Formats: sequence, structure tokens, C-alpha cells
Amino acid sequence: MGNSTVAPEGKEKPARLSGSLGVVSIVFMVVAAASPLVVVGSVSPLGIVIGNGVGFPALFAISAVILILFAVGLTTMARHVPKPGAFFTFVGYGLGPTAGIVAAWLAILAYTSVQLAVHAYMGFVLSDTVSSLGGPALPWWAWSLLVIAAVGCLGYRNIDLSSKVLGFMLVLEVGIVLALVVAVLFTGGDSGLDLSPFAPANIVSGSPGIGLMFAIGSFIGFEATVVFRDEARDPGRTIPRSTYAAVIGIGVFYTLAAWSIVMAWGADKVVAKAAEDPGTMIFATMHRYLGEFGEKGVNLLLITAMLACVLAFHNVLARYQHSMANAGVLPRALSGIHPRHRSPHVSSLVQTITAASFTALFAIMDLDPVFAVFTPLGGVTNLAIALLIALTSIAILVYFARTKADRRLWNTVIAPVLGLVGILAAAALIIAYFPLLVGDVDANGDQVVGGVTILLLGLIAAVPILALIQAAVIKKRNPAAFEATIDRVGV
Repeated sequence: MGNSTVAPEGKEKPARLSGSLGVVSIVFMVVAAASPLVVVGSVSPLGIVIGNGVGFPALFAISAVILILFAVGLTTMARHVPKPGAFFTFVGYGLGPTAGIVAAWLAILAYTSVQLAVHAYMGFVLSDTVSSLGGPALPWWAWSLLVIAAVGCLGYRNIDLSSKVLGFMLVLEVGIVLALVVAVLFTGGDSGLDLSPFAPANIVSGSPGIGLMFAIGSFIGFEATVVFRDEARDPGRTIPRSTYAAVIGIGVFYTLAAWSIVMAWGADKVVAKAAEDPGTMIFATMHRYLGEFGEKGVNLLLITAMLACVLAFHNVLARYQHSMANAGVLPRALSGIHPRHRSPHVSSLVQTITAASFTALFAIMDLDPVFAVFTPLGGVTNLAIALLIALTSIAILVYFARTKADRRLWNTVIAPVLGLVGILAAAALIIAYFPLLVGDVDANGDQVVGGVTILLLGLIAAVPILALIQAAVIKKRNPAAFEATIDRVGV
């Protein structure tokens, strides 16, 4: 595949996004996508209960190390390919256009799933919260549609506006968690402070495989730094720095927050406390250390955290679709750039319509927003992202083995291989525990391979197959354009 950046003869030059995002703005957007407050409030208690108990905080640190190893190869390759951007461009340069198209559709599946999942859960929380405060008793889907409309308005406009909104909301949600950490540190927790969560015996206790699955899935969104390349100021420096800052920042924050929760209740009591009700543990912890203000504050900020999450993923999806349109994988109309906002406004509108349509379908089917939408689609997201990162890791290794563009062994072989091993292990764990992840359990809470598992695994398998068919059709119709697919991305 050639590295020409010129569009094929007779083709319109790909529309390019533009902007002046710095490291802080990009980090805010991708960390907001990871939704740190939601992770601290929901994933941490679950990891403690059904994972490895007291040792769960250490799994956040281990996950961060795995993803940093992956980022070494990713940022190194970004310096050598002409248009590093969305993950499918890396896969395309490493493994060819067909693999790139497969990666593109895996990303669309993953980010669409997480966006729909959070919209449904947010609608449920808003419906319950507003009605409990004496407001209108609207169904969950009505609130979801209102949120989708608000996100669509922000996503349509210049990316700088979204980054400012996300930055403000992220500071609030991170701030309240750090306030809890400080309170635990100053009070000494329940029974003194210690490093027992990082003791090897505690790390491997219980079910560390389930814990690692939850921990590494909590980093979703960090990989989106590369999507904002064309809107970054000095992308050659900004994107690598943003990637490392996002992974390290998320890893340190999650580890510290989870450790503080363990210390807040005591290493000998935290598992029992989390088992009482994992969903409300964060509220009880906030009330214990920050009083009623902390409890009510975290309730409100969980809503804004989810809003930040869906806005971040809306922006990522709009740019993925824009890139795929430039590459000829999606209709050309989706590559349109707004003349004033310099945003992928057509792609943003399509993403808004897609989210609203699926939400309306879920409402018509009378699906439970938590157990029938949020939980299953969250499982799809975790597995699809793990497969996408694994495919990108393989592409990085193949690219450097073939081109010899960089001969640093650590950057091009050792770190990428170690990262790939970690990601493949995570993917294997996600598949092994997939029924549990999507809520396919029996009356005793034991996972079973039921209809939901079969349907969703079938969906994940069908996407690459359909992508292969599309690639074959494009190649047959216009071989020259097919070979230039990745070069025409324009991101």
C-alpha cells in the first residue's frame, strides 16, 4: 500500500478537520469518555465483590501498565506513517486495507454500544432522580432522548466548545473523588492506612481474572486521543503526550480512588460492605466521610459524568464516521465539514439520529434500561475494544517488522509484544466471563451461556464478516481506490 497523501485521480481531496486542541483539552475529552466517577462508583465495588476483593485497586495499576506498553508502539508508529489517526488507519498501514476496514467497523460497534448503553442508564437515573424530587414522572427513554438532543447540539458545533464543557464537568467529578481521598487520608480511614491492596497474596485472591476484566474495561476511551489528530495543535507532539497522560492519569486516579474506598471501610470489612449493595456503596462512603453534602453532590455529579461520557463518545463516533467516509467506506456525504464550526456536522447529525432511533426502538420493545440495554451493550463494548486494541497491536508489530522504519527494540518489539500479551489475556478473560458481563446468569447468580450471550457474541462475530465482504466489494469495483483507502482517510 502506498503512502501517498494525494487523493486518487478524479476524486475530491478528503475534507480535513481543523482546530487548536492542546494536550489538556484532548486529555479532558478522552478521560471524560472513561467516566472516572462512574468507574469509581460502580466498577470498583463490583471488582471488590466478585473480583479479587481487597486487592482490586492493584488491578487498575496492572491494567495501566499493559496499556502504557501498547501506547509505546502506537506513538512510535504515529511518527512514521503519513496520516496517523483513528485506530483503523494504524491497522490499515500495518495489515492492509481489508484489516483496516474490519478495525473501523469494530470501533463503530464498540463506541455505538457504549453510547447507547450510557444513554439508557442516564435516562433511568434522571427519571428516578427527577421524580423523587417532585419533578415530572417521565419514562427513562424520554430523558434519554432529551440528553441525545443536547449532546447532538454540542457535537454539531466546534470541538473547542465540547472540550470546554467536558473539562468543566470532569474537574467537578474528579474533584469530589479527590475530596474523598483527602478525607480518608486525614482521618486514617476505618482502621488505619496501609498498602494491603497491593500485597501479592491479595492481588491473586478470589477471582483476579474477573477483576482484571472489569479494571481494564474501565480505561475505554483513552485510545481516542489519536482520533483528534487533525484538530490538535502540533499533533506530532500533542497526540503522544495526550496518550501517555491519559493512560497514566486514569491509572493513578483509579488506583488511588479504589485504595481509598478500601481504606474507608477497612481491609477486613470492605468486601462485606460492598456485597450489601455495590450500587449504593459510593453514596454511603461519601456520606461517611463528606456528610450529606458529599452524598448529594456525588449523586448529581454521576449524572453530569454520564453526560460528559456520551458527549465524548459522540465526538469520537462523529470523527470515526468522517474518517471512514473520506476513506470511501461510508457515504461521501459524511465527510462534510461545517464552514464555520469546522466540525464534522453531517456525521454528527447522523450519529444523533442513530442514537435517537435505537433508543426509540428500545422503548418500543419495552426493554429495561439497566438490565436489558446498559449491561449487555457494556459487555459488547468491552470485548470489541479489546479485540480492536489487539488487532492494532499486531498491526504495529507487522508494520515495523516489514518497514524497519524504527530499529529501537523496546519501542517496536518488546513493549508492543508485552502489551499484546496483556490485551489478549484481557480479551480471553472477557470471552470466558462474557455471560456474567452481559447479565446472562441463573437464579443463583452463576453465569450461563444463554440467548443474550449467543446473540451478542454473534453480533460481534458478524461485524468483521460483513466488513470483509464490504472490503471485497470495494476491491472488486475499484482496485486502485481500494489500495489507497487508508491514504484517503484525511485524519
